[in-house]
Amino acid sequence: MNFRLLGPVSAFSGQAEIPLGPPKRRALLALLVLADGAPVGAERITEALWDDRPPTHARTVVYGHVSALRGLLRAERDTDVVTTDSGYELRAAPGSADLWRFRELVRRSTAPPPGERPAELLREALGLWRGPVLGGVGDTPLMTAAADRLVEEHLGALEQFAAALHACGRGAEALALLRPAAERHPLRESLIAAVVRALHHADRQADAVALYRRTQRRLARELGVDPGAALSEAYLALLRGRPPQPPAAAHTPAAPPPAPAQRAAQPAERQAAGLPAPPAPPFLLPRAPAGFVSRTEDLARLTAAARSDRAPLSVVTGPAGVGKTSLAVHWAYAHAADFPDGILYADLRAGEPDGTGPQTTGVLHDFLQAFGIPEELLPAEARAAESLYRSTLAGRRALVLLDNARDSVQVRPLLPGTPGCTVLVTSRNRLEGLVATDCARLLPLGRLAPADGVRVLRTVIGDGRVEAEPAAAQELSVLCDGLPLALRLAAARLAARPRLALRAMADGLLDEHQRLSLLSGEDLGVEATLRMSVQQLPPDAALLFRQLALHVGSELDAGAAAALSGLPPLAARGALEDLAAAHLVEERTSDRYLMHDLTRLYARSFADRADPGGLRRLLVHYLSAARAATAAAEPGSQPCCALPAGVLPPGPPPVFADRAGAMAWLGTERANLTAAVAAAAEAGHPELVWRIAVQLWPLIVRQVHDGWEPVLQRALAAVTALGDPDAQSRLGSLLGWVLTENGQHTAALEHLSRAPELAARAADPPGQVIALVNWAIALERAGDLPGAGDLRERAARMAQDLDHPHTEVLALYHLAAHCLTTGRPDEALAHCRRGLELASDEPSDERRELLLDTRGKALRALGLR
Repeated sequence: MNFRLLGPVSAFSGQAEIPLGPPKRRALLALLVLADGAPVGAERITEALWDDRPPTHARTVVYGHVSALRGLLRAERDTDVVTTDSGYELRAAPGSADLWRFRELVRRSTAPPPGERPAELLREALGLWRGPVLGGVGDTPLMTAAADRLVEEHLGALEQFAAALHACGRGAEALALLRPAAERHPLRESLIAAVVRALHHADRQADAVALYRRTQRRLARELGVDPGAALSEAYLALLRGRPPQPPAAAHTPAAPPPAPAQRAAQPAERQAAGLPAPPAPPFLLPRAPAGFVSRTEDLARLTAAARSDRAPLSVVTGPAGVGKTSLAVHWAYAHAADFPDGILYADLRAGEPDGTGPQTTGVLHDFLQAFGIPEELLPAEARAAESLYRSTLAGRRALVLLDNARDSVQVRPLLPGTPGCTVLVTSRNRLEGLVATDCARLLPLGRLAPADGVRVLRTVIGDGRVEAEPAAAQELSVLCDGLPLALRLAAARLAARPRLALRAMADGLLDEHQRLSLLSGEDLGVEATLRMSVQQLPPDAALLFRQLALHVGSELDAGAAAALSGLPPLAARGALEDLAAAHLVEERTSDRYLMHDLTRLYARSFADRADPGGLRRLLVHYLSAARAATAAAEPGSQPCCALPAGVLPPGPPPVFADRAGAMAWLGTERANLTAAVAAAAEAGHPELVWRIAVQLWPLIVRQVHDGWEPVLQRALAAVTALGDPDAQSRLGSLLGWVLTENGQHTAALEHLSRAPELAARAADPPGQVIALVNWAIALERAGDLPGAGDLRERAARMAQDLDHPHTEVLALYHLAAHCLTTGRPDEALAHCRRGLELASDEPSDERRELLLDTRGKALRALGLR
């Protein structure tokens, strides 16, 4: 009879398995075998079979199982289950149970008879195990505890087996049994120490280090402890290069001392010994970029960062197509001699859709194989591969170039763990996480200057064509946004068409509808690279980028972004920062972002997917913000207009601390505000057109010769159909004054002569006063001084009745100036004194300054100064 417990519980008679029946009968047999000839009481059997909820007639059931088992075993003469005063006892031949044979072999291995070796005895003992012990007996606590004790016996024997092999210099042979056990018991330090020693014996030091570090982290994470003495000693022996020693507590016979550690054989020695030559240092760089030009300062910054005492981790960041990869690869070739232990390169393909780029484990495996580690020894688990990679790089001087990284999370597992190696990363995103956690240096790569862009053209189409059309070559460089990719694509088109003039190519790029299509090649293009960047954006940033298709200009701030996207202000600011991190916009100043032309053209391709309401929200935002700026720039003036009825701003307008801040904002936003006027006209929002246009008046007054006529004329044309006298009066008066100041008196008078009547119809007395003043200025410039004087006196009388000091001061100044011009300094002095009484005391009030200047001139004319 043969009883088996070291796997599924079973019994054999010869080669035939005995049908034991249900799990409880198997549990009964296991209990009897475990007792090793001692009686087992009915209460213990009941506990093993049912835990704390036995049936009412448990004893009867137990007796039934005993009787059935006895009947099955009586087929063998020397096997029976007998009843004693203390319970039931299994009587069987010695060694008839695999557990009994296992225990006997382990006992003999501690003091082996002559001619027997401990390792072979233990190998035979361990060979009796066929899988999870006590299989098929149920999971009551008593049976589970019995199984746990057997597992402990098995692990102890396995560790003794490994120690016995270590003692005779054959430690690597234990790996086949040790590794599976270590995977099942990752926190058993004595077992992990045995695996470390076995890996050391097998010359797999990197795997050994990786296992130790993985265990160290797990002990800290799950138990909050450091490795104990046995595991630490095995690891220290590994680091010191000493031959691995068996554990001190192992019961192993005396053995010859291990051979002393030998130095690594040199190539000639390896050849003489018939050993294969060591692998050459890896050199995984792609081919060097052809026609690389300029970037002298960027290369110098990269060299300085690589040689810095700080962490040698640099991130070259910049927009798609700016030449990050070319710069990094060019630098790596130039400095290859600085890295005698090799250069690793991986394209992380950040632009690929989620899940299709290279996986971290795959990159690690490629790197490890480049250092000669066979494929069959590569760890399948990512953390193990990471540890082996760092162990392999320890003590080496190598360069790791990680190209097209998506984010910091993708990069961190690929960073070496010890000094000596230099890491160079390229990314379209600003990997600020690496700066925070790994002291990375960000090296922003800017666009090429126009002259450098022309040098790129020369490398592809030659000097002759560039020198024949230097102006067109310069314009091509500008139209390509200083992006090397765009420049090379344009140059490739020219190279493929020898008869195509540079001027014709430049003219084609001037057409924004075809610029992106012209800047594409057989398998790449500017649009494709931009698409990759957009695909990686977070949801809010992707929404904002779509909405940028509706933006009226090339710059924007968080307020404009919130209006366009409909996002809350904080979310819009975060989306802008994400776009900046992806280099789809460029942060010029705090809260001021620029879209370069090619990116702006690509954004427009999303117009059919954008929320059309975003444009109106943007226009209302600009109107609301401009109103706030005008009020701060001219604190005493009457507001030009209110928001249209029923229209609310999409968010709070900006707050300006003083006049200078308001004027600075108007100057910064001039391009967007004038573009908003045109966009509102094209979109059919005349009620917004004129309101935005007239808010520009504080800037117009100070920059009157700066080409304001087109925007005002367009606005006036857009509101004519409205039949709104207020809009026509304000625009006509402002346009007429600009025309007057620019010497176009006839055109000015055409508008100004109608403005006062329109203001009267609009019931806008202050507007009527200003219209009269502007009309008077135009008449004076045209030589009609009497007519100008009449209008100014009329304006002053009207202003006096308004109870609006700001408007009255303006009218008094112009009347005083007229009186001074016509030789009436005494009247001019009187008007100035009245105006100064009404003017504010603020030093920055320009009306006050004008009155003081005119008063001084009047006093000099009267001989009083």
